[in-house]
Amino acid sequence: MPNPQIKDEEKYQALRDKGYSEEKAARIANTPDSGKKGGKSEKYEKWTKEDLYEQAKKVGIEGRSKMDKGDLIHALRNN
Repeated sequence: MPNPQIKDEEKYQALRDKGYSEEKAARIANTPDSGKKGGKSEKYEKWTKEDLYEQAKKVGIEGRSKMDKGDLIHALRNN
């Protein structure tokens, strides 16, 4: 039975089949334009620590308040 909270059920199921967790698969499936190349965002190394912190907060990374810039970048890339 499809989950009404998942915007792209097909993408969600493909990610689950690849072994992604329910949470991560749902987050990716609900992100507009996820999987498309050509993003215009700067590399995390060019972001300020405050911007990295806000992004970590947005995606729900725990322990972010104790992380330095390098830790935040690592956590965001591996979340």
